[in-house]
Amino acid sequence: MRYVWPVFFLTLIYLVLTANFAINNIVVGIVVALIVLLLLRPQPQKIAWKRMPTAVSASIKYIFRLMLDLLVSGIQVAAIVLNPKMPIEPGIVAIPAKCGSDLSRALSAHAITLTPGEMVVEIAEDGTMFTHMLDATDADEHVREAQELRETMLQKIFS
Repeated sequence: MRYVWPVFFLTLIYLVLTANFAINNIVVGIVVALIVLLLLRPQPQKIAWKRMPTAVSASIKYIFRLMLDLLVSGIQVAAIVLNPKMPIEPGIVAIPAKCGSDLSRALSAHAITLTPGEMVVEIAEDGTMFTHMLDATDADEHVREAQELRETMLQKIFS
């Protein structure tokens, strides 16, 4: 009984993506949904309702901060690209990560990679992210501050 709603929603997503509501496609959608659920087996999780307002507000702040970083970096990259002299100093910067969980590290790396002009090229065993930057001049301090802010927000979301 606990698989009824997940199968329904996964089948619905499958049908919307295929844009074919024929009976045979519905059957295929149900089979695909059952296979996905059997492979991924959702585990029951206890929801910490007392922490929910803090996590939601931290998530909203994180999203707005990410959008601001994307906007500012996009403008900076556009200014660099449109400059006839193309004043770039590309380089790789090591960003130490203090995040405990793999999910926090992955989200932090994703945020860095989304930002124009930056891309995480490797994550070391200790969590250090090696990031290629379009303009690496004086980037160390700025990047570390941005990473500390990201980590603080992610800790509020996931702790």
